[in-house]
Amino acid sequence: MKAEDLNHSFWNERYIHNQMGWDLGGASTPLESFLNSWKNKSSSILIPGAGNAYEAEHAWNTGFEHVTVLDLSEQALKGFHKRVPDFPASHLVLQDFFKHKGKYDLILEQTFFCALHPSLRTAYVKKMAELLPSGGILAGVLFNVPLNEDRPPFGGKASEYKTLFENDFHFITWEECRNSISARQGSEWFIHLQRK
Repeated sequence: MKAEDLNHSFWNERYIHNQMGWDLGGASTPLESFLNSWKNKSSSILIPGAGNAYEAEHAWNTGFEHVTVLDLSEQALKGFHKRVPDFPASHLVLQDFFKHKGKYDLILEQTFFCALHPSLRTAYVKKMAELLPSGGILAGVLFNVPLNEDRPPFGGKASEYKTLFENDFHFITWEECRNSISARQGSEWFIHLQRK
């Protein structure tokens, strides 16, 4: 499978047929905990490749006012809007992440990195750095296990990822995730990075 094969048609089909094997059915425990510790409810937050966007739902329901949900699949965004009808439609953005413009205080990573073809990882980090001002935060979870080579989710090792991020980010937290759900214990790596 090539990077260009992971397009809007590919992802729409996955959401139409409910073929999202790594979907948790709710907010990721590590990100829910991180959001609960984030004090500034007026921060501008981006969740790219958000899919079912349970983290956005949690953020919205706990008083965050400026959350943007970005995805390539209109089916994913429609599903989210149906589930969370009071979420502002103008903050549901159907767009390729690499074409998105804006600046955010906080970007949340939840199964987006692993959904992209590994050949795009350097571009992913550069785009994250572009969307954050100096001091802005990228936080979330990466898989720290091999997973698939021919289709998403694509995994890898934290040691490989470190070289991708170190030029553009300071590492606040870079460690094995301590509060993963039981099925993912030992397979997730928590990142809390600050844009240089």
